[in-house]
Amino acid sequence: MSTTTVSTPASADRPAADTAPPRKARRRGESGPLAALTSHGILIVASLVAIFPVAWLVFLSLGPDKDDYLHPGGIWSKMTLDNYSFVLQHTNFFHWAASSLIVSLGTTVVGVMVAATTGYAVSRMRFPGYKKFMWLLLLTQMFPIAVLIVPMYQILSDLQLIDSYLGLILVYCATAVPYSAWLLKGYFDTIPFEIDEAGRVDGLTPFGTFVRLILPLAKPGLAVAAFYNFITAFGEVAFASTFMLSDTKYTFAVGLQSFISEHDAQRNLMAATAVLVAIPASAFFYFVQKNLVTGLTAGGTKG
Repeated sequence: MSTTTVSTPASADRPAADTAPPRKARRRGESGPLAALTSHGILIVASLVAIFPVAWLVFLSLGPDKDDYLHPGGIWSKMTLDNYSFVLQHTNFFHWAASSLIVSLGTTVVGVMVAATTGYAVSRMRFPGYKKFMWLLLLTQMFPIAVLIVPMYQILSDLQLIDSYLGLILVYCATAVPYSAWLLKGYFDTIPFEIDEAGRVDGLTPFGTFVRLILPLAKPGLAVAAFYNFITAFGEVAFASTFMLSDTKYTFAVGLQSFISEHDAQRNLMAATAVLVAIPASAFFYFVQKNLVTGLTAGGTKG
């Protein structure tokens, strides 16, 4: 009698687990699906929280009546652009726009120039008392506006700069330059000293080195300082309402107050004006956003 032996493939004797595809190893620092879902959810909620006030303001600006904010549900059936038409045609909107741009851009140019030269001098030059000078600049930021208004008004009155753009620009520079100088001083510290030495070897003066070599490298820091100066002047109310007496010289921030009085509140017109006011600030942010992000993160990446 003969026997037949049946050979079994080796793969049949392996456990089923050995035939499963290998599990992809998670790289170090890579978040899991649950963590990614949670982070995305938090970002979405934060984005909605940030967008909601702006969207709500735009929605209220489409209501034709001044009391529509009390019953916002009724706006859907009567949306209109009449508020924008009224603001553009029957108010001093364009005077406010001109005043805001003159004051904001003037503050930006003058403030950044003064802050840049100050920050560079303290970063590169070791003159007597340079550390105390920077702390003195910081000290000026500790005084509340209510304390500064009276002496500033007296100074501007003596200089005959009340109700003038130059006076308001100088006031805003006095409040914005100290912080901007600290900001730019920290950015200039990240630029190697060898660049200054190379400029001196090439025969450049300290000011020539600053203008031709340092400033081009400091564009991100200058963008941050410019944005801070612009926003400081663009949205300030207390100084502008005190030092500017002519209604045609009001800035946007002061002009918005004209829609609310003791006996009346035209909130629909104020909402429409606020939406229009946001356009110049958004445009300025758009032009500087690339350097702005770089400047905000440069301090942690350069050394």
